[in-house]
Amino acid sequence: MDKNKVREVLSLYRQKFEELNIEAKDFPHLESLPSDSLTPSLSHCLGMLAKMEVFMDENRMEKTFRWLGFIQGVLWTSRLYTLEELKNHSRPRE
Repeated sequence: MDKNKVREVLSLYRQKFEELNIEAKDFPHLESLPSDSLTPSLSHCLGMLAKMEVFMDENRMEKTFRWLGFIQGVLWTSRLYTLEELKNHSRPRE
């Protein structure tokens, strides 16, 4: 996956978070997520998107891909996308 495709996927996820009225907010790394809300994990993921843009500008693609995988895992466990949809987001256009 090249940088343009990654940016396209990040834009798709940013749009999804906006539709859900999610605000970017870092979650404390030493705390566990509350069991009664998806918002903290989605807020954390939204905050990660801007940082990933910086990683790509710095050519840190391995870290970008790790973070993308993390976000996709959260989106799947939050029941916002199916595994098939997430796979298709990352596939190159034909």
